[in-house]
Amino acid sequence: MTAQTHELKPILVFDSGIGGLTVLREVRVLMPEREFIYIADDAGFPYGGWEEEALKERILALFARLLVEHDPEVCVIACNTAFTLAGAALREAFPAMTFVGTVPAIKPAAERTRSGLVSVLATPGTVKRAYTRDLIQSFATQCHVRLVGSENLARMAESWIRGEPVSDEAVMAEIAPCFVEQEERKTDIVVLACTHYPFMSNLFRRLAPWPVDWLDPAEAIARRARHLVPLVQGAEHPDGFDVAIFTSGNPDFATRRLMQGFGLRAQ
Repeated sequence: MTAQTHELKPILVFDSGIGGLTVLREVRVLMPEREFIYIADDAGFPYGGWEEEALKERILALFARLLVEHDPEVCVIACNTAFTLAGAALREAFPAMTFVGTVPAIKPAAERTRSGLVSVLATPGTVKRAYTRDLIQSFATQCHVRLVGSENLARMAESWIRGEPVSDEAVMAEIAPCFVEQEERKTDIVVLACTHYPFMSNLFRRLAPWPVDWLDPAEAIARRARHLVPLVQGAEHPDGFDVAIFTSGNPDFATRRLMQGFGLRAQ
C-alpha cells in the first residue's frame, strides 16, 4: 500500500499569493489521499496591476518549469486573474496537462439571486477581462451585474490572513460599491471573484449595510478537481507535510507560520 501511495502524482495548486489556500483547504477535503504542492507567485504579487501580455508570459514561463519539476496529476489555478487571462494559453501550451480553473461564479449567482442585483468583487484585472464580460453575457443577461474592481483588497487580505491589523474603514471603502439599491430592490449576492477574499468574509458580513450571500467558488472548484482525478482505492496520503513553494524564495516568518498552520512546509 505504501509503495502504491508514492506512485500517485501530486496535485499542484497555484495562486499569485496565499489566497489560494481557500481553495486548497476545500480540495484537500475531497482528496485526502493526495499530496499537494502549493505554488505562491509572491514575487509577482499582486497580479491585478500587471499588463496583460507581460503577466501571461510570466505565468506560461512559470508553468513550463513547474510541470517539469513536479509532474502533477492536475493543476488547480486558484486565481481568477491568472485563469481568466492565461487559462486558454496554458491549455494550448501544455495539452497533456489538465488545468482546473477559477472563474467568477457569475452563473450560480444569476441562478440564485432573487432581487436580480448581483455584484462581482474582483481585482481590476479580472474586472476588465473579456472572459468576465462573456460570462455575464452567457449567464446573467437577466440580471443587473455590477463589476467592482478593488485595487487594494487582495493586499489587505494577505495582511488579514497573517493577523496584521486592517481598518474597518479601509475595507468598507473597497466593498461599499458592491451594494446597490434600485427602487425596492437591493443587491442580494456578491461574488467573491478573488480567492483571497473569502478569508475576510466574516469581516465583510459584519461591515455590510445589509445581509447578502457572499459567493465563494472554492467548493465547486474542489468538486471539479475531484471529478477529474482518479480515486485510487487503498491509497493514503504520504507521511509528512505538503509543500508550499514561494517564487521569491524568501517567505517571511509570519508566512511560514501560516503555512505550517495549513500543514504546509514553506520553501
